[in-house]
Amino acid sequence: MPISLSTQTHFFPLTMGSLLPILDLNASPQSAPNSTLATSTISLKVPKIEPKPEPYDDPAPQPPFDPSPSSDIFPNPQTTPLPHQTSIVAAAPDHVYSEFHRISELFHTAFAKGIQNCDGGGDEDGVVLDPESGAIVPVEDNNQQQQLAEVVQRKKYPQRSNELVRVTDLSDEDHRYFREVVRKTRMLYDSIRILSVAEEDKKNPGQGKRTRGDLRAASVLRDRGLWLNRDKRIVGSIPGVYVGDLFFFRMELCVVGIHGQVQAGIDYLPGSQSSNREPIATSIIVSGGYEDDEDAGDIIIYTGHGGQDKFNRQCAHQKLEGGNLALERSMHYGIEVRVIRGRKIHGAVSSKVYVYDGLYRILETWLDVGKSGFGVYKFKLLRIEGQPEMGSSILKFAESLRSRPLSVRPRGYLSLDLSQQREKIPVLLFNDIDADQDPLYYEYLRTPAFPTHVYHQSANGTGCECVNGCNENCFCAMKNGGEFPYDQNGFLLRGKPVVFECGTFCRCPPQCRNRVSQHGLRNRLEVFRSRETGWGVRSLDLIHAGAFICEYTGVILTREQAQIFSMDGDSLIYPHRFSDKWAEWGDLSQIYPDYARPTYPAIPPLDFAMDVSKMRNVACYMSQSTTPNVMVQFVLYDHNNLMFPHLMLFAMENIPPLRELSLDYGVAVADEWTGKLAICN
Repeated sequence: MPISLSTQTHFFPLTMGSLLPILDLNASPQSAPNSTLATSTISLKVPKIEPKPEPYDDPAPQPPFDPSPSSDIFPNPQTTPLPHQTSIVAAAPDHVYSEFHRISELFHTAFAKGIQNCDGGGDEDGVVLDPESGAIVPVEDNNQQQQLAEVVQRKKYPQRSNELVRVTDLSDEDHRYFREVVRKTRMLYDSIRILSVAEEDKKNPGQGKRTRGDLRAASVLRDRGLWLNRDKRIVGSIPGVYVGDLFFFRMELCVVGIHGQVQAGIDYLPGSQSSNREPIATSIIVSGGYEDDEDAGDIIIYTGHGGQDKFNRQCAHQKLEGGNLALERSMHYGIEVRVIRGRKIHGAVSSKVYVYDGLYRILETWLDVGKSGFGVYKFKLLRIEGQPEMGSSILKFAESLRSRPLSVRPRGYLSLDLSQQREKIPVLLFNDIDADQDPLYYEYLRTPAFPTHVYHQSANGTGCECVNGCNENCFCAMKNGGEFPYDQNGFLLRGKPVVFECGTFCRCPPQCRNRVSQHGLRNRLEVFRSRETGWGVRSLDLIHAGAFICEYTGVILTREQAQIFSMDGDSLIYPHRFSDKWAEWGDLSQIYPDYARPTYPAIPPLDFAMDVSKMRNVACYMSQSTTPNVMVQFVLYDHNNLMFPHLMLFAMENIPPLRELSLDYGVAVADEWTGKLAICN
């Protein structure tokens, strides 16, 4: 079991698939390099140059971040390990790890305190800090270096495993389990990141300083031992990570364990840890950082690292060492590598998005003369067949769909706007499977139809008086527990029993940061026909974790009305049955045992149903899932009746374009009002 189960102690134990040791390099008589590349060198004196890692999320040097959490966001952090963070091997000798305890002797050498910089950078001795020591961001002045030294001395993290394994024969139950582990870890990461940035903006308003919430979130999770896949170094697929998954930050790749280097484009087991001193590559990032790269999708000509100055110009010959040698050795032993592509993106929380595109084999490598006239090592990689479509290809396809849908898919569109201009952004209707046109027969309802008495009871409602924009002390912020529910980007900070947005009775302008969900759709959604789920919903845009998606609408019925409608067989939705996934968003109790969620006023039971049999919107076609990527958050803005909130939908994770959106409608139980089942779709 390659993922640290200490991250989610409430999960049930599973019978794992097989963990196979990759190599016994000592056992192979041909373990020594037999390629001419292994001994080829270019004896040319070159000036000392800067190392050229893969481009980072933020090119500007950043000061070392303080890994100790803020008391405002993360109250009473514990510095001692949690009881469940002890070694699983020690706690359970018969665990599946014990089967591979003997393999650890193959790679027993620990990380050196200093490693040779293969590009000639570092100090005068060519030595740089161990990347596992905590020095994960560059520093410039002596004061910063002293602060970093204090951080490194204060924090002692366990080293990455030097045991290479491949995970095989996972059952469907195992796949669901690991997907949930990854999903919850990523949700924690995004929650902490968003909260960190919001807290910094609150302390230093209007300073324009960019807060590195990604570094802060990674540090907090690392402090609590919640980084995944560090107890085994996995070759091949990472359990719980799907082809097409998107990541906005390099640090999140490290947290999940799909790529363990903060800046370097090649992740590998150093030769100092292997029994015969040969490195093995496990993953690479392809993002066009080298002018000699060629990317044709299934085939990649990947340029090795090294030989570039701080201006990204090739100024020296590359050497067959470090990550370059690791790729050559992986080719020699037939070991596949994970490929993550980095793509520039606009209008997102970062300047680049990273997409996991699956497994590739290294077919050949050679020394060539690059465009700048210097020797560069090139590696030809071929994508292994039988994998899902590449996420980077889907990103390109979705981009073309957004601008010219009929040119890209001339057949299958039943409507280019199912909402009939009721939404600000058209809702597409697509079916290339059968002749079903069912969604066309319903009237599109942009907002729910509440009973008139809901508004009558709120006729004398009160709102904030913030004419020039709301602040933390305004009336609506107080109703939300003394804080705004959203950050400056409109992302939900914490899930609440109900969110109070500024609305009808407020004097603040329409662009107020506390008016998010009431403005309607932000993304281009598409209702589509699926062979697995019937009708489903997907987005042509990339949706950020914590972002608003749309509202769930229908005709609101009282208890008495619902009894009558259900007798006629109409489709009713019961809001109180939606799972409370909102409680997981922004919940830090998994990190700190004594973390106390902010207290909010209790709301009465939701004593109403929603009829979607004749009038509905795009949300009504979202499929059911026990591990959804969308959650329901109750919101009030146009009335103050707590018994009839709006059902607003927010993303629980980064949702790639064209990936189906799903909700947890709750367990299907007998309706306590009528004794019948509540059925959607």
